[in-house]
Amino acid sequence: MRKFVEAAGFIVFAQGAAGLLHEWTGWFRLWAVVARLDFLDDHGLFVSIVLVVTGTAVMIAADSIRT
Repeated sequence: MRKFVEAAGFIVFAQGAAGLLHEWTGWFRLWAVVARLDFLDDHGLFVSIVLVVTGTAVMIAADSIRT
């Protein structure tokens, strides 16, 4: 279970980082989920920051899971 939570946190973090790179440079449009969702056009930067913070928090919280 711990590895699954760490993997999920990493995926969320990676999506946020890709969204930030897309907002700043225009790259990673095909890879970033945030950039592909039309209803998040005006809030892409905020959503990407939230994803990075959430992914980091999930990966840190995974350490507290007992095996």
